[in-house]
Amino acid sequence: MIKTPYLLFLGDAPDQLAAKVAQGIKDWRPENAVGQFRMDGCGADVALTDMSLTEAKAAGAKTLVIGVANRGGVISAAWKAVLLEAIDMGYDLASGLHNLLRDEADLVAAAKANGTQLHDVRVPSVQYPIATGVKRKGKRCLAVGTDCSVGKMYTGMAMDAEMRTRGMKSTFRPTGQTGILITGEGVPLDAVVADFMAGAVEYLTPDNDDDHWDHIEGQGSLFHVSYSGVTMALIHGGQPDALVLAHEPTRKHMRGLPDYQQPSLQELREAAFLMARVANPNCQVIGISVNTQHLADDEFENYLAKVEAEMCLPTIDPFRQGAGRLVDALDAL
Repeated sequence: MIKTPYLLFLGDAPDQLAAKVAQGIKDWRPENAVGQFRMDGCGADVALTDMSLTEAKAAGAKTLVIGVANRGGVISAAWKAVLLEAIDMGYDLASGLHNLLRDEADLVAAAKANGTQLHDVRVPSVQYPIATGVKRKGKRCLAVGTDCSVGKMYTGMAMDAEMRTRGMKSTFRPTGQTGILITGEGVPLDAVVADFMAGAVEYLTPDNDDDHWDHIEGQGSLFHVSYSGVTMALIHGGQPDALVLAHEPTRKHMRGLPDYQQPSLQELREAAFLMARVANPNCQVIGISVNTQHLADDEFENYLAKVEAEMCLPTIDPFRQGAGRLVDALDAL
């Protein structure tokens, strides 16, 4: 188990999206974070107290969590100096990067010398099977996005929280490093060998009660040329009974791909619906989740109303407004 509380390492993250791991922990498990550590030039801020390693240690922090999801998932030389200092001070380290802590000889040696732990949450711990496509009991909901980092995880967590508040049977099923660090379990899907990704999702969402909903954490986008494969594995392995379309309306282009534009919500609905019905012919698109964090208070409600009128689906920002209407739509299936 990863020791809490955490000091969230934002490093030199260039923008807020790059710090999505730290932001997710802060938003969903604020009791686990004592503060944030930012280096010179950091362009992100998750609205926690800026602390030095010494200050956070005095405040009780036990683990320095790398809260950055940079392209390629690499540990820079500048980061390395901070990580080594943290280990020498007695911190454990936790990371969801593709660049594994356990592959860095100097970090391993320092941890051994200081009796601290290195936690790589993006390492599969199970030998997952190849998907069979056999229909499982229970119900499943998956958010699919017009792009990466548009709020798919937040949608699932908000819907799960709302269902639990109502006394309904629900489980959030993490498939990425942020969800795993928040809940303490899950499948690091983008680190699973491709042939076994859909099987890993089947493993993650086993048979359950007929009235139980699994909320599967979405990843990537069918329209993102870098990460579409992981999305397809979620759609086919998850066999969702319900799809939620996720969108962030202020993007100028696909995340990390300046030459590619996001699809429309209509295009996403058509593509995701077609792919989902391969594994579950009864799948339905039940609503739209919009990340409106960059829209002002006098803008976002008008935008949501416009989309709802165009798409004829309940359209909300579940983090800003709550997930009630999306849960109502599930309950009506």
